Amino acid sequence: MSFVRKFACQIKPAILVLWLAATVLAMPTTAFADDNVKAATTEATKKAEAAAGDIAKLIKDAVTKGDMDAINVLVRNYIAPALMILAGLYLAWTIASMIGRFVGRKVEEKVDVTLGRFLTKAVRNLIMLVVALGVLQSAGVGLTSVTAILAAAGFAVGMALQGTLSHFASGVMLLIFRPFKVSDYIVVADTEGTVEEIDLFTTRINTVDNRHVIVPNGEIFGSKLENYTRNEVRRVDVNVGACYSADLEVTRTALQRAVVTCTPEAAPAGQVYLMELGGSSVDWQLRVWCNPNDYWGVREQLTAAAKNELDRVGISIPYPQLDVHVGGKLLAKAA
Repeated sequence: MSFVRKFACQIKPAILVLWLAATVLAMPTTAFADDNVKAATTEATKKAEAAAGDIAKLIKDAVTKGDMDAINVLVRNYIAPALMILAGLYLAWTIASMIGRFVGRKVEEKVDVTLGRFLTKAVRNLIMLVVALGVLQSAGVGLTSVTAILAAAGFAVGMALQGTLSHFASGVMLLIFRPFKVSDYIVVADTEGTVEEIDLFTTRINTVDNRHVIVPNGEIFGSKLENYTRNEVRRVDVNVGACYSADLEVTRTALQRAVVTCTPEAAPAGQVYLMELGGSSVDWQLRVWCNPNDYWGVREQLTAAAKNELDRVGISIPYPQLDVHVGGKLLAKAA
């Protein structure tokens, strides 16, 4: 049962692709004509009803009458072929999965992890589609009828699920242009986190607080996207305020020591900038470059190092304060 459930879940994308492919294949023909679709549907229905009637009669004769001929016909014509088809599908699924993983690994090594994972599923589902069509044809089901019915169904489903198909188109564009890949840290559609998987319809993201968020691809492709790990290094900015009584050069030297202490090896040199003269403090900014994966750790270290270096030279970080004057006299001083 677990295999059946897994097989059913995995074949869902293949069914959708089959609808789309059937629709495209039927466009140059008259498969969308009402008469053709009705005829194909009627033919398929008649065959299904005839087969169901034969099976029901054989089962009735075998159970109630103990008819050995009915049992033999039931086993030979229905049960044995069904078991062979199931065994063949299982073998085809195993082989298709192996081929898909092989192609996916090669693409991951040569091109990209994201594209490799997508091709793993695509190759497997494509092989299973070919096998399914072969099974239907060997069972006596005309592919023309199947194509006509699926084309009509695909058209109807496409009209009903226009939003879903827009997510499908956005997923294809994301796989082509690749603005981000698996394991990138992105901010998009009010969601921030690490990309776990990119499918044709959705993108799965794990947030920093370990929430699993599924974002439709249409929202991603149509909105602003920030990729924090696309580049090799990322800058850490920490703002620090110093009291007005502190000497500028002494403050700069202390903050420079903090920057040097927290700058990783092989990273670009850090910087100390005098930003502005604020309402309560002289405002500085410390800038350190690091690996994107080390951003939060470096930020914490730099903040702590700045505080420790200012304390070491006796420079305080002032609180916001307000002086109130009335008639030229200082009335109050509030922190």
